[in-house]
Amino acid sequence: MERPRHFEDYVVGEVRKTSGRTITETDFVVHAGHTGDFFPHHMDAEFMKSSEFGQRIAHGTMTFAIGIGLTATQINPLAFTYGYERLRFPKPVFIGDTIHTELTIAGLDDDPKRPQYGRVTEEVRVLNQRGETVLACDHIYLAQRRG
Repeated sequence: MERPRHFEDYVVGEVRKTSGRTITETDFVVHAGHTGDFFPHHMDAEFMKSSEFGQRIAHGTMTFAIGIGLTATQINPLAFTYGYERLRFPKPVFIGDTIHTELTIAGLDDDPKRPQYGRVTEEVRVLNQRGETVLACDHIYLAQRRG
């Protein structure tokens, strides 16, 4: 859904939550094929049985891609991504976990290079079905200022 918003429309503390998505073995296989990352932590069930996790863990890059992809239900044609900072994976994601993403507007700042835009900092948290944070980062995007 398109939701045009100028920089001045954002409010610090505003929260948005996405729907959930269950992670499957197919996700693991497809992501490994796309990235070339066939590391045994993701692909070798026997290897992981004796690990501290007891089973395969999702690629961090896959958790990031799916977690951020879940947020694409609202598209702002007046804004674009500047980047992501402070990316962390505090807990693993397993096959069968259902994740969703929670976004909180954490900061509104001037953009020193582009006066017609403001910088929006959004805290991103991807959580599993137990409410545990499996990914945390800050999403910085530039939103057009009003004329």
